[in-house]
Amino acid sequence: MPRLSIFVFALIAATSITVAAQTTPANSEQSKTANDKAAAAIEAERLLKERRANAQSLLINLAADARNFTDPTVRARTQARIADALWDTDRERSRTMFRSAFDAAEAADAESQARMQEDIRQQQARTGRGGYVIASPPNLRREVLEFAAKRDQKLAEEFLIRYRDQKTREADERGRRNSSGADEATAQRFSVAGDMLEAGDVAKALEFAGPALGSISIPSIDFLSRLRDKDSIAADQRYAGLLQNATMNPQADANTVSILASYIFTPHLYITFQGNGTSSSSMGATPPASVSPELRAGFFRAAAAILLRPVPEQSTAGTDGQYLGIRRMMPLFEQFAPAETTAALKVQLDSLGAMASNSARNRDDEYLHRGISPEPETDKKGDREQALLDQADHAKISAERDQAYLNLAMLMVDKDDRRARDYVDKIDDTELRDGSRGFIDASIAYKVVTRKNVERALEVARNGDLTHLQRSWLLSQTANLIGARDRDGAAQVMEDAAAEARRIETSDPDRPRAFLAIANVALKINRPSVWGIMDDAIRAANSAEKFTGEDGQITFRLISKGTNAVHQHGVDDFNVSGIFVKLAEEDYDKAVELARGFKGEAPRANAVIAIARSVLNEKKK
Repeated sequence: MPRLSIFVFALIAATSITVAAQTTPANSEQSKTANDKAAAAIEAERLLKERRANAQSLLINLAADARNFTDPTVRARTQARIADALWDTDRERSRTMFRSAFDAAEAADAESQARMQEDIRQQQARTGRGGYVIASPPNLRREVLEFAAKRDQKLAEEFLIRYRDQKTREADERGRRNSSGADEATAQRFSVAGDMLEAGDVAKALEFAGPALGSISIPSIDFLSRLRDKDSIAADQRYAGLLQNATMNPQADANTVSILASYIFTPHLYITFQGNGTSSSSMGATPPASVSPELRAGFFRAAAAILLRPVPEQSTAGTDGQYLGIRRMMPLFEQFAPAETTAALKVQLDSLGAMASNSARNRDDEYLHRGISPEPETDKKGDREQALLDQADHAKISAERDQAYLNLAMLMVDKDDRRARDYVDKIDDTELRDGSRGFIDASIAYKVVTRKNVERALEVARNGDLTHLQRSWLLSQTANLIGARDRDGAAQVMEDAAAEARRIETSDPDRPRAFLAIANVALKINRPSVWGIMDDAIRAANSAEKFTGEDGQITFRLISKGTNAVHQHGVDDFNVSGIFVKLAEEDYDKAVELARGFKGEAPRANAVIAIARSVLNEKKK
């Protein structure tokens, strides 16, 4: 028996040794794999740390250069963006840069306003009448404010005080209170707070907007409407407070009521009336808000208290404006307010009507009904087209007939109807006909891209009366649309886009924009080719003194004695920052070297900041 025990023990021991011999290589392989992964992770962290240090160095060196930039717009944007990027590592340096950026922004905005006024003057002289159409310049102070508010509310408040004091010193109408109910500094506050809302930071947005939320104005109500999409309870509570404030304000008038009404009935649509019977509007209506019956009743109590008292001496509406404002509100009272309140308001309306001007009493247009009453049937496109055809047929002079045909062409653009060109060809005035043809074709080109209609886009590119930039952009976007299913076909269209880009004048900033748009498409279709295209873009940028690398737009306008029209669409693919973020992810060192190839202050700064941010954000992710 003892021998058997020994044998069994020996057998077990042998088996254990065999198993150990079999599992040892597998464990060793797993251990090696784990060690390799750990080593790779450590190396990746080291490279990222090194790259972050390099990115911060790039920004600090750029900040030193930016102090001497000659263009205040470039100086303001560069310093503000660098200050924002470096905030976590050097707050004192960032605060100093923010202040310097705001100084530059003040100078840049002053220059922009002067240029805009000169543009208006020239347009009015050219068309021989008071009308004009302009593209608003960027608001640099707001851009700096937005960065500063995100980082340091106390600093942002300092900037707002400077802005307000500056507007107070300006002796012009832009700095005074008007029917919108807000000065420009307050409007800036709500604009920045609104951007915080869009970024998802509700608490910070409310904190920043807080000092001005007790006032009733278009910016304050619009902010609350945007807040309601994020936090309806918080928005409704603050709106209820504004209703109480309105009833206690002796200067509240029909415009106050109209602005308050938009929160419930026509969010983002605001219509106000002035003392001379004219109106102002901001057309951006969304469906009515689903508020509680109590809040809606509170609005009608406040509205009745304001509208049933005499017109205030300092009213923004005056007698005509008060009369028109009540006429606009009347359908809402008839539908939702108590009968006795509505009856009293009708008596007030009749009383004001006896004092109002004939033009106010006879007025009946969309400003009285938009968002409140059903729109007239004649607003339908079919009826509108027939009305314009009748106008053309019965026109007594060619100018009236030409205007009718131009309006018909514009009506056809929305449907991408080929009759748009037919109507343009019927215009007698040669100058108007030629200008209209380019405007209509460019409008159609933009429509077919947004609708992803490849065949129609290629047709417009071949036959449309387009500028070289418009045609190059249209071709590059078409290549992007067909790239996934036909890479060879897309490559050919991209070559056509590049050929069109080379037809743009060497000194024209549209030339580098066209190449940048092509480079963005190349990243999706043929990545290795992007570096060569970027070489073309940088050479073009260095030959175009006015190229900044940002604010890229497709713009087409028509200015004539009968029509002033402009379509303006931002195009990110025309800008430097987006493509350099992607290039930095592809090859960081090569992207840095490429950015240094820009001779211009603005494109170089935009490229460097984009590269640095891509690295700093990579760490945060």
